[in-house]
Amino acid sequence: MNNSKLIFEGQFLHLSFLAILIAAIFGITGIWDFFEGQYLGISTATWFCLSIATPILHQVYVWFCWRTQFHFSLITRVFGQVGFTYYGIGFFILFFLRFVFVTILAISNRDTFSADTSLLYALAIIITLPALYLFYSVKRYFGINRALGADHFDESYRNSPLVTKGIYKFVNNGMYIFGVAIIWVPGLVFASRAALLAAMFQHLYIWVHYYATEKQDMKRIYGLD
Repeated sequence: MNNSKLIFEGQFLHLSFLAILIAAIFGITGIWDFFEGQYLGISTATWFCLSIATPILHQVYVWFCWRTQFHFSLITRVFGQVGFTYYGIGFFILFFLRFVFVTILAISNRDTFSADTSLLYALAIIITLPALYLFYSVKRYFGINRALGADHFDESYRNSPLVTKGIYKFVNNGMYIFGVAIIWVPGLVFASRAALLAAMFQHLYIWVHYYATEKQDMKRIYGLD
């Protein structure tokens, strides 16, 4: 398989599941009213669409940067040694916006989910604690650069052993299980149906990225099954 085709490896799966998720999410909003409220003069429906569009943009951005760099060294050809830094800045901007838009959505649509407030706060804490441990483990044992996909840019990372300390002692995919789970917290704190639905989309969609993009790349980089 030539490099041009390898860039799109797994992306039919990506697009197929993304289409299914979008259809399901907006199908749910068509059955029940999820768009009550507004914030800063902007409707909940608009904040919801931004909360869905941002993770799509983020994950497509990561796919494009990883694949074009790994197979063609495109990022470093264009930007030189600072290519990874520029990629990382883009990554963190989009990662931050994912949380920002869901939080604003939760404020716009607050108090639309009927449940005991104490229970919602307790769930938010239960989610937050392992997420914090995950972020600590990434910083302490895994490394921020490696978590960003530095092995697509720097071959020296490809000889690094698997991390089995911190949260990685218990799970291999801590970021997908616990890290992304933090996106549920705003919806729980503000009791927002729309924010909880957006969080469900984001948490499911990150697994599409894992199976369609990251897992395929790990096979190429590390020879993993």
